[in-house]
Amino acid sequence: MARRLAPAADLLSLFRLYRLFRAERPDIVHSHTPKAGLLGTLAASLAGIRGRVLSIFGLPQMTLAGPMKRLLDTTTRLACRHAHLVWCDSPSMRRHVIRERLCPPRKVFVLGQGSVSGIDAEGRFNPAAYGLDRQLEVRSRYGIPLDAPVIGFIGRVVREKGMGELARAWRQIRQEFPHAHLLLVGIFEPIDPLMPEEENILRQDPRVHLTGWRHDIPEHLAIMDLLVNPSYREGFGVAHLEAAAMGKPVLASRIPGSIDSVVDGVTGTLIPPRDVQALIGALRRYLADPALRHRHGQAGRARALAHFQPPALAAGLLNKYRQLLSPS
Repeated sequence: MARRLAPAADLLSLFRLYRLFRAERPDIVHSHTPKAGLLGTLAASLAGIRGRVLSIFGLPQMTLAGPMKRLLDTTTRLACRHAHLVWCDSPSMRRHVIRERLCPPRKVFVLGQGSVSGIDAEGRFNPAAYGLDRQLEVRSRYGIPLDAPVIGFIGRVVREKGMGELARAWRQIRQEFPHAHLLLVGIFEPIDPLMPEEENILRQDPRVHLTGWRHDIPEHLAIMDLLVNPSYREGFGVAHLEAAAMGKPVLASRIPGSIDSVVDGVTGTLIPPRDVQALIGALRRYLADPALRHRHGQAGRARALAHFQPPALAAGLLNKYRQLLSPS
């Protein structure tokens, strides 16, 4: 199915999904992402599937206005109407969905304190597994000295992720902290691109390192001193939880989703979205204060271990499936 609005292709996808569900007769159809959520839930309803679950892990219309926002709100309401349960990945996203009257409260649930599947803080995202030798290998790959502080970002390098603000903040920070480096783990996307001058700041600075798409996220987190994500919208912020599990403080925007994945002043710092000066100030505080970075990082790891264990979240979702199928 097409990622963007494509009426003809969407109708064809809807028909194919309907035909698939009629043939296979699953007990539950669980649909994710705005487009697949709409088409999958509608097709499952038309096919008479008895269990229909919709995931809302962030909404693109949260940063829009005008006709496009109204259109996306309408399609979200339509998907919610045909779902039996709607899973939000954070308490603040649930509140947003209810406040905007996108879905009745009785349908909307959150597992635990949020996130999609928690974090493997004892295994894959355990900082003890990434010692000095592995950190040196990653640093040498990008030409980052061992003693250089590293500001990190993980995600799509696009405007709605606050990359324009980060580029402008970096222009100031690089002057004040001549040994600091910026590590961007992700790809530039043609949809929602940065302004040319902002992109040039990131592409042309030898102290900015562009990794492209990576699967070895823990290794890259291991060399970061903090994770920054000045995004305009989030569902929960998976990268925030990954960083916390690795013992790194998180600097993020005060928006729905992020306010659940980052505890302001405890596991990280929340700033107003689109505020370059606030971003510069917070970066300055972290770079100048290693003790603050350590304190927030350790608090984040303790929280990840205490509240975001994958087995507990998996059991919670399985219980929702069983409730949905149980005779009432």
